[in-house]
Amino acid sequence: MVTQRDVARLAGVSVRTVSNVVNNFAYVSEETRAQVQRALEELDYRPNLAARSLNRGRSDLLALVLPLDVPYFTELAAHVVDEAEERGYTVLLDRTEGVAARERQIMMRRDRSALFDGIIFSPLGLTEDELRRWAGNCPAVMLGEIRVEGFDHVAIDDTAAARAATAHLVSLGRTRIAAIGHVERPMGNTAAHRTAGYVQALEEAGLPEIHATVRRYQRQDGREAMERLLDMDEPPDAVFCYNDLLAIGAVRAVLARGLRVPQDVAVVGFDGIEEGRFVTPPLTTVVPDKKKIAELAVTRLLQRVDGDQEPAAELEAPWRLMVDQSTTGAAGAGA
Repeated sequence: MVTQRDVARLAGVSVRTVSNVVNNFAYVSEETRAQVQRALEELDYRPNLAARSLNRGRSDLLALVLPLDVPYFTELAAHVVDEAEERGYTVLLDRTEGVAARERQIMMRRDRSALFDGIIFSPLGLTEDELRRWAGNCPAVMLGEIRVEGFDHVAIDDTAAARAATAHLVSLGRTRIAAIGHVERPMGNTAAHRTAGYVQALEEAGLPEIHATVRRYQRQDGREAMERLLDMDEPPDAVFCYNDLLAIGAVRAVLARGLRVPQDVAVVGFDGIEEGRFVTPPLTTVVPDKKKIAELAVTRLLQRVDGDQEPAAELEAPWRLMVDQSTTGAAGAGA
C-alpha cells in the first residue's frame, strides 16, 4: 500500500505537507499543492478513510431518513446527497414510508445513531414525546411535515404559499374553492400552515371554506376526496390540494365524471414534483426550492456537527407558484 511517506519522498516535501494536501487544508502554496498532487496521482495514492475518520472522531457519514413513497422527498433526497458530497460526506438513506414502527426502529437505537455524524429526517409517525427523548443522541435537522421545539427545521412559508395558490383561484373568478388535505393534527405541522393560508385567502375574498380531509397524501386519497366533493349538492369549481399526488388524483376523479379541468374544476397542487408536468392537464403547483432546502439542511447540520450550540432555528427556503394548464387551460409561467 502506498503511504504518505512514499508520496512525500517522491514530491520532495514533508509528510506533514502531504497530509495537509490530502486533507485539503488551505495553508499550502499552489505550487507545492500541485507538486504533491502530481505525486499522489503518479503513485495512485488511496487514503485510508477509516483511519482518517477514527483520528478525527468522525465517520463522515450522514443519515437521511425520509418517507420515500412521496415523490417530493425522493426529489429532495437527490439534492441532499449532492450537497453533502460537495462537503466530503457520504449519505446513507433510510426509507420509512411514514410508518411509526419503522421510524422508531431507525431513530431510537442509540447504537445506530452513533454510526453517523448527523441525521436529516422527516418523521410522520413518531410522537412529540418520542422525538424529545431522542433529541441529543445525534446532531439532527428536521424537514417536512412536523415541527418540534428544540430541533432545527427547514421549510418554506407554507401559509404564504397556500394563500397565494388559493388567491390565484380566486383571481380566476372561482367562488367555491375546496381544500383537499389534513385540517389538523396533534403536533404543529405543514398541513396546518397550508390550511391557514387557504382560510386567509378565502376570508379576504368573502368565500366559504370547503374541507375534504384525507388519511394519506397519495393519488387514490385525492381521487376519493374529489369524488366526495363532486357528490355535494353544490360541488366546488376549484380545489387546492396539499400536495401534487392529491391533485393528480383529484384531476383523475374530475375527468372520470366527464367534467373538464380547468373549465369545470380548476386544480392547484403543491410540491412541484416532476410527475405533475406530465399529467393531462399539467398541474399549476407551488414549487419549493428543493435545492435551497437541501443546502440549508446540510449546512445547518454540519454546523451542529462542528459544535454549534445556538438555539434551534426555523430556516426558510424560497418558493414560487408555477401556473399551468390545470387552472388556466394554457401553459403559463411562475408567479
